Amino acid sequence: MSRKCEICNKGVVSGVQYSHSHRQSKRTWVPNIKKVKAVVNGTPRRVHVCTRCLRSGKVERAI
Repeated sequence: MSRKCEICNKGVVSGVQYSHSHRQSKRTWVPNIKKVKAVVNGTPRRVHVCTRCLRSGKVERAI
């Protein structure tokens, strides 16, 4: 499964995680991607969408 939202293009972000003693370790932040059936250009299609786009109503769900 792709780790990118097809609506807003949100994807994986990498960075540094700091512990309490300020030791560093590299880590990644992955968006919450769901595979949903949505209406795209008038036809129902399965798309990978982040939950932020689902919640804000940027995607019209197909039933």
